[in-house]
Amino acid sequence: MNFFNDNPAIKFQLSHPLMQKIVALKERNFAEKDKYDYASRDFEDAIDNYKKVLEIIGEICGDIIAPNAESVDHDGPEVINSRVKYARGTQENHEALTQAGVYGITLPRQYGGLNFPMVAYVMSGEMVSRADAGFANIWGLQDCAETISEFASEEIKAEFLPRVTQGATCSMDLTEPDAGSDLQAVQLKATFNEADGMWYLNGVKRFITNGDAQIKLVLARSEEGTSDGRGLSYFVADNKHDNTVLVRRIENKLGIKGSPTCELVFNNTPAKLVGTRRMGLIKYVMSLMNGARLGIGAQSVGLSAAAYNEALAYARDRKQFGKAIIEFPAVFEMVSVIKAKLDASRSLLYETTRFVDIYKIYEAIESERKLEPEEKAEYKEYAKLADALTPMLKMFTSEYANQNAYDSIQVHGGSGFMKDYACERHFRDARIMTIYEGTSQLQVVAAIRHVTTGNYLKIIRDYDAQPINPEFTSLRKRLQIMTNLFENTVARVNETKNQEYLDFQARRMVEMAGHIVMGYLLLIDASRDTEDQFRKSAEVYINFGEVEVRRHAAFIKKFEVEHIDIYKVQ
Repeated sequence: MNFFNDNPAIKFQLSHPLMQKIVALKERNFAEKDKYDYASRDFEDAIDNYKKVLEIIGEICGDIIAPNAESVDHDGPEVINSRVKYARGTQENHEALTQAGVYGITLPRQYGGLNFPMVAYVMSGEMVSRADAGFANIWGLQDCAETISEFASEEIKAEFLPRVTQGATCSMDLTEPDAGSDLQAVQLKATFNEADGMWYLNGVKRFITNGDAQIKLVLARSEEGTSDGRGLSYFVADNKHDNTVLVRRIENKLGIKGSPTCELVFNNTPAKLVGTRRMGLIKYVMSLMNGARLGIGAQSVGLSAAAYNEALAYARDRKQFGKAIIEFPAVFEMVSVIKAKLDASRSLLYETTRFVDIYKIYEAIESERKLEPEEKAEYKEYAKLADALTPMLKMFTSEYANQNAYDSIQVHGGSGFMKDYACERHFRDARIMTIYEGTSQLQVVAAIRHVTTGNYLKIIRDYDAQPINPEFTSLRKRLQIMTNLFENTVARVNETKNQEYLDFQARRMVEMAGHIVMGYLLLIDASRDTEDQFRKSAEVYINFGEVEVRRHAAFIKKFEVEHIDIYKVQ
């Protein structure tokens, strides 16, 4: 089975009109075609290259990673002499992808990469996650190399990036026992040694995904006497297994068991500064986290796809009262809603990724030359769009992964509660997705300003102005009514000029915006698609979203500011 070839919904995203711009910018108008024999020569060649590599990854996902998922979940990694040993299946997965030469596909060709855009990389993340959401954390952490490529010195890039393309594993070492979401509290100490020109790291990190990785990006306190984010810098360390980085333990987790989550002790670990001092949290980690949230979006969509496939297959196969259970309304409604949430999640994932691609490429171009005024304006516009949609993406896709995994078990009935079926593992794996890389609650904090300033409303109006098939006119009218309801609700909350009330209603308003945005994206996809893949999902999702938008609007309309006290725990 090939997870790329059997999923036309992924391939469809490569045909989006913005891909022309993304490819042209990423390839600098194909300037490297004469320097590297594998460089793309034109747009069609680039898309063909993406498809060929994604087919390779899709085959590995279907033939190796997915069959290994159950044993990896059962066996998990272990600590031996303060080192992590992967489960047998995890090691096989990693070796297969390494031998295929598909690590570091987004990195520049000068370091052995393929110079692919984020869209192609996110597609690979979705497929790997569908095969095994736990292994996706090992595959996805190569995104650390993007931070090195973007911010590190040429010397550091030349040292570390070729190793990533050859399969070196990565980790981002941020959190500590007393510094989780509040990374300003990080205390791991970085000390500069004048004699050898190296930094040395000392302290403890906790909840580090793939913690015994070979290449480590570490957030550490470089400025003595500081206690906030301005005293933190970012470092790259080569984990040479020389006992300067010790794995104290692997956490015993509910899900994603194949991915080792470690507590680490740094003992005079040599490291090199990435970028400039004091900018570790403020600039570099924030950039890395935004990329990581795309990764969680891909992971969530991949898991949603797995949950849908399992639910659909079981509902078609399982017979009760003389017919397949898919024929009962209570079941086919549930399966169709899973599919609608999956398609809505995927539309938002790739829309956000396209925006990230464009603004990130412009950032890279700006480091090479001054941007033209038109380019500068486009850069700012796409950066603003990416900033608005990224927290919405992370919240919705991870919440839907949980809901879809839950409903997949329900479709299976009692069988879904047993280890015999993959839906039980999907349910456990999904639970972390609304938590790590910023909880859903923190995504609301990041998203709410786009509600109150009108950014989401502008995005929605822009979608409304796009052409659609005339047959979808009635659906668009319903989205327009939902939009007006959203606009009036936001105005009602803003008029109170009460920050606590705004914070209390924030999630409801962000969810209203998200339902409308995804409704429009599905409508636009359905209009553009010639194979009629998204029509049903557009109709089902707009039905679902309309109820949710009206429910939130009614709650806010009837809820007075002073009623907040009812919810305060004494």
